[in-house]
Amino acid sequence: MSKRDYYEVLGVARTASDDELKKAYRGLAMKYHPDRNPGDQDAETRFKEAAEAYAILSDGEKRQLYDRYGHEGLQGAGPPDFSNLDSIFQGMGGLGDILGSIFGGGRRGPQAGNHLAYALEIDLVEAYRGCKKTIEVPRQELCVECSGSGARRGSRPAKCRQCGGRGETAVRMGPFQMSSTCTACSGAGEVITDPCTACRGRGRIKVTRTLELSVPPGIQSGQRMTLRGEGEAGEAGAPRGNFICEVHVREHEMFRRKNDDLVCQVPVTFSQAALGAEIEVPSLDAPLKHTIKAGVQSGDVIRISGKGMPILGAGGRRGDLHVIVVVETPRNLSPRQEELLRELAELDHKNVSPHRKSFFEKVRELFTGPDKKEDPEAPG
Repeated sequence: MSKRDYYEVLGVARTASDDELKKAYRGLAMKYHPDRNPGDQDAETRFKEAAEAYAILSDGEKRQLYDRYGHEGLQGAGPPDFSNLDSIFQGMGGLGDILGSIFGGGRRGPQAGNHLAYALEIDLVEAYRGCKKTIEVPRQELCVECSGSGARRGSRPAKCRQCGGRGETAVRMGPFQMSSTCTACSGAGEVITDPCTACRGRGRIKVTRTLELSVPPGIQSGQRMTLRGEGEAGEAGAPRGNFICEVHVREHEMFRRKNDDLVCQVPVTFSQAALGAEIEVPSLDAPLKHTIKAGVQSGDVIRISGKGMPILGAGGRRGDLHVIVVVETPRNLSPRQEELLRELAELDHKNVSPHRKSFFEKVRELFTGPDKKEDPEAPG
């Protein structure tokens, strides 16, 4: 069963502030708390959903990943951190401890590395041909000095005194005894008493790595590419996160993209439009020769098959190129050109089509009436 949207679970908008998230979570947790709904499985499920949703959305980094990539973006980011829920319910009998027991307290396994998100901008020609990009990525790596343990070389972490190495502590609430993750060691059962000087006990250091990214021909804005195992390092023995790259294609000055098709405008002269001609049409490869028919109108669209964008996963097939014809009106005429156009205008006026005669006859009737004959000697 797929997880519900975290914002839907809490009943808040995606733009909700931290205070709005906290208020919504507190109301749901009080409503569906197991102590208030003994034996109610539906209430327990909703209680767990609300706690998980708040734990993710109250963490700025995880909320950003979730907003961009949904639940998929949180894979490998480690389980939600419920330690911040105690502060919301101070005086309610240690709700954070109850949450720990519901979601599996005790010694936790090694946490996988976080995913890394990256936005790559390319131009339309690069999207058309495909391209390779070299990207510098800062990320967390296991400390070489301590092999990720966080302890100084030659030393070992000590057993946690608070939990006795169990990674969990027991809390009694009335007739119930609950277990929760030990706050001193975060469930590891061990604490570092002699930290590594290179990483200061964190087990990780930030380094910059160079990644090679192959962008396939035909990629569209908003599509994502994932390099598995190229995210941040997890704890020792845990897998790395992934590198998630979202591609954005810049607009082109001549071509407009519509899915896998391209649209452009091509100007033609009045004589070319009237008589027909072979014109040059731009494309992202090289100019194309195309013959337009006589009488083409401004705004007419010419469709040229297979000259659009490559279609991803379609075995080399491409979209179409749509050419919008724009008939240009001449601005600076030579005397001879003006003479010819006036000649054409006179011919057009004398040889009026039957349709135009009918139109002018109707206009005349508005002034003379349908049965009234014009006086040939009348002025004008």
